[in-house]
Formats: sequence, structure tokens, C-alpha cells
Amino acid sequence: MTTSRTALVTGVSSGIGRATAQLLLERGHRVVGTSRDPRGIPAEARLEGVAYRALDLTDLHGVGDFVEALDADGLRVDILVNNAGESQSGPLEDLPVAALERLFRLNVIGPVHLTQLLLPGMRGRGFGRVVMVGSMLASFPLAYRSSYVASKAALKGFATAARFEMAPFGVWLATVEPGSVNTGISERRTKYVADDSPHEHAFHTMLGILDRNQKDGIAPARVARTVLRAIEAHEPDELYAVGSNAPTVFALRRALPRSVVATVVARKFGISPKPH
Repeated sequence: MTTSRTALVTGVSSGIGRATAQLLLERGHRVVGTSRDPRGIPAEARLEGVAYRALDLTDLHGVGDFVEALDADGLRVDILVNNAGESQSGPLEDLPVAALERLFRLNVIGPVHLTQLLLPGMRGRGFGRVVMVGSMLASFPLAYRSSYVASKAALKGFATAARFEMAPFGVWLATVEPGSVNTGISERRTKYVADDSPHEHAFHTMLGILDRNQKDGIAPARVARTVLRAIEAHEPDELYAVGSNAPTVFALRRALPRSVVATVVARKFGISPKPH
């Protein structure tokens, strides 16, 4: 893709969002980057050339106002990278309903509504790229991550199902599923487990392994390069996976029974699927 376009990247304060914004700038695109509070982004983390704007994806009316403000400023978004989200953990029976609602508003409903509002413009101009930044956990579900897994699977479902609705108009939707990425997200992950939960030991065992994996994970820049591949492809694939030995584990997933794959994933994180 050699034409300079306007790209919108959500969650650009750090990690994958920041790395993606940087790559898009280097490719000559105009980049609008969002954060819940751009004023709180440290000076050393800000990218010269990014137009920072506030956006709270849990506020659906605010999402509409945000898109209206873009239109008023003459910003016609051709590339949307839905990156912002929350990482949540906890046994299913301990997850508060309010936390589930917040997670799905932030990880699914907000990004999908933002996409809905931007698609007509892309369709009218005959070009668009929408990349959902998901997680390999959507393909390899993990115990005590059920809410997060479900939110990322839902985001992928929207993109995959709607691909051929928009493809005839030159607009392509794709999902990028990173494995373990060293973004520091383990420090920001929300955790819910009752004090007397029978899952407490297994939950903390899983979390400790997960945090170590993410500390040793790939750099955000590598995920950003995969996002760029999806953006620049003439006809993007529906799914791009990167990190955590993605080619090998997806090949095994195709070759082995689902029950075997699920058991392998559980044991990798110290979880026994057998009764105590």
C-alpha cells in the first residue's frame, strides 16, 4: 500500500497500539491515536505525528460523538485498528456481573460500534481495512480466562462473519491473534477470585505461569508488523496469528482432537482436567 491514508488506532498509550501507530507513521499514513485520557500519556511515550484523542469505548454515546468530531475535522478513516481492551482473569463462578458487562462493553461492543460507524465511509470511498487485535486464547481457551477468551472470540466472530459483507466494496476485516506479548499487561490485568474460592490455588498457579510467559513473550513491534501485513494485503486473510509458536500450535490444533488440545493447554498452565 503506497497511498497515504488516515488510520485510527485505539489504545496507543503503550504496547501493541503504540508500536502499530509508529509503523503506520513510518509508512506515511496520518494516524489518529486514542486513549481514555491522552493527557496521562508520559511525554517519553508520545509519538510525534500522532493526533491523540480521548475515547472511552465503554461509553457508546461518546463513541458516536467521537466519530462525529472526526467527520467535522475532515478526518476520513480508511484504516481502523481495534486494539484497546482489558485483560481479565478469574474463575467463572467468581466473576462479578458488573465486571463482565464492563469487559464486553470495552472489548466487544465499543469496538464493534466504532467499526459500524466508520464502515459506511470506507464503503463509500471504496477502500477500508479493519483489524481486530484479538488473542490466541480465543483459539486455545484457557481456564480462569473465560471472560477474556469469550470477549476476544466474539470480536473475531464479528470480523470473520462480516468479511464478505464488506469485501465487495473494497473493505476487508481481519483478526490478528497474538500469543504471549511482553507489554506489561500482567500488571494491569483485572483479577477476580473469592477469598474462600475452591479455585484459588489453581487460579494463582495459572496466573503465575501466564505472567512468566508474557514477560518472556514477543515484542509488541512484532505484533505491529503482523497488523501491518493485514492492512497492506490486497485481500487480507481472516486470521493472522503471531507469537507462542503460532504456526506449530495451529497445525497441531488442526491435526489433533479438540479434547487433546484442550488438555495440553490446561496442563501447560498447571491445570489438571481430572477430578481432585
